[in-house]
Amino acid sequence: MTLGLINANPVVHAKKERVARAEDSHADDAVDALDVFDSVRDIRDPEHPYSLEQLSVLSEESIAVDEKLGRIQITFTPTVQYCSMATVIGLCLRVKLMQCFPPHFKVDINVTPGSHVDEEAGEDRRCPTSETILVDSLGTHKPSCAV
Repeated sequence: MTLGLINANPVVHAKKERVARAEDSHADDAVDALDVFDSVRDIRDPEHPYSLEQLSVLSEESIAVDEKLGRIQITFTPTVQYCSMATVIGLCLRVKLMQCFPPHFKVDINVTPGSHVDEEAGEDRRCPTSETILVDSLGTHKPSCAV
């Protein structure tokens, strides 16, 4: 039995240019949606040699940051409703955010409503929590945030 790709012909979009920022416009070290997007945009899709940005799985508009509450929210859209890699994508996003941002941030990762057949399964099934990953990774070194 040969296993094929779940989405053999995904739509690939051009990458957007990175936004250059003046040092003084972001001098207070506050985290915003662009910071988060820049840290996760180049994560490769587990099934294809394209980034999540190129496949329109996520965008800057799908990210919300509340600095006061210490919360980062990402809503991503799998390329197909029956994507078996949604859990892996959510985990990749969560690990990358844990590597790149201070630990006081609570990270919420969800699929766009109506974009996946298992969206009702709840976040625990799709995207492990920061605490679960932290417990699982005790005793290992913390990788850098290189993209």
